[in-house]
Amino acid sequence: MPRHLAALSAMALSLVAPQWAGATTYTRDEAVRIALEKSSDVKTAEEEVISANSQVDAGYGNALPSIDLDATVTRIFGLDDVNPSDSSMAMELISLGQEKGFGDPSPWDAMALGAINGVVNGMKSQAYRWQSSVGLTATQILYAQGKVGTGIEIAKAYKHVKEVNLENTKANVRYNVENAFDQLIFLDSSIVILHQSKDMLQENLNFVEQGLKSGMMTELDLIRIQLKMDQLNSQINSTEKKRVLARNALLNTMGLEWESEVMFQGDLRDPLQGYTYPDTSMANVKKRRKELVMLEASEEMLQKNVSIEEGGYKPTIVLVGGLKYSNNKNHFYQWDAPDWDDNINKYVALNLKLNLFNGMKTKEAVVQAKSNLRSTQIQKETAERGFRVQIESCANTLEDANSQIEIAKRQIDLAQKNYDLTNDSYKLGRETQLNLLNAENDLRTAKLGYMQAIVNWNQAYNALLQATGEY
Repeated sequence: MPRHLAALSAMALSLVAPQWAGATTYTRDEAVRIALEKSSDVKTAEEEVISANSQVDAGYGNALPSIDLDATVTRIFGLDDVNPSDSSMAMELISLGQEKGFGDPSPWDAMALGAINGVVNGMKSQAYRWQSSVGLTATQILYAQGKVGTGIEIAKAYKHVKEVNLENTKANVRYNVENAFDQLIFLDSSIVILHQSKDMLQENLNFVEQGLKSGMMTELDLIRIQLKMDQLNSQINSTEKKRVLARNALLNTMGLEWESEVMFQGDLRDPLQGYTYPDTSMANVKKRRKELVMLEASEEMLQKNVSIEEGGYKPTIVLVGGLKYSNNKNHFYQWDAPDWDDNINKYVALNLKLNLFNGMKTKEAVVQAKSNLRSTQIQKETAERGFRVQIESCANTLEDANSQIEIAKRQIDLAQKNYDLTNDSYKLGRETQLNLLNAENDLRTAKLGYMQAIVNWNQAYNALLQATGEY
């Protein structure tokens, strides 16, 4: 390889940013590591995994009993004080009977009158102005047509989806950082090439200025080269601004604030080193592509959701047990100490619930669940075909990039020879200035084209790695 091309290749494969004292420097690996730690996309995906883990724990919680504490205080207005009396009703009836000449009541009559009196007092007790209750209820689902167990399985499948999504997000962030880094290398090296062209133009400008003084050159020659110098300076300024934007875009992808003196240092892959061609076998691609893994997990989740919706046709059996203490008084400050036998209600219940009609909600829910499942299956089938097309496209792009590198090498070699010969002839007066300026422009364009070809190859290689799931 010619010396000038070897030097350009070395420059094309390395980031050649100027060294600033005290500036923060990041290598490619450091940029990727920081992006995986600080990227907002990665952080969001990590939070989704935390939420999915919580849903699994909540699913297990549905299989455990639910214990609830309930306390109520009620104030009823418009009621008088209740004054219960053990003999109020009975004594009135006895007195009335004696007045009518029935004599004293028998023991059986007294018992009956006492029972009536208790009922009356019990009815009065419901009319206390202040009524309070405290209850403890335990509920255990015994049978729920598989909703609890299936719900746990769905939560696990959802967790798997989010874990794979986190891996896929990290791969995408790494891919974006790599491409942004490559673009930064291209812009940085382009600036170096443009400054080299400026040095060559400056040399020619000095030659013209000397020739103008000696009468060998005209003012038109000077104007032409000054115009070229102004155009080149403008191109350098524009490229430097693009480099600042590319650097800040890379910092943003890394999840960092913009820094005016931050630097990046790294290399591009050298196509001549013979990198291993990615595995394009579809059988292996289907296993590696995380998008397909997520769709398969979603399909499993939706299949289980169909089972849950179909469970609406089946009964639910729940075991309920509880303790409840009630206290009814005329005044808020009156309170009876709970008595286990007299004041506390203890109960156990077995509840069976079977829906007979709900406006076909269950039927339509099953239809919707099956439709969602089929939509996901269609997406998976479409994704598999799309992956095949994507791989073929990336493979063709990489093949074209290899060809363009060879063409770019040949163009640099020819452009360099053309410039050297034209420059020598121009100094001897055998070639026009216009041809010299065109030769210099062709050489600069060829160098930039070679740089772009190297970057295009790296991006094409990265794209094929991503398409095959190897990234």
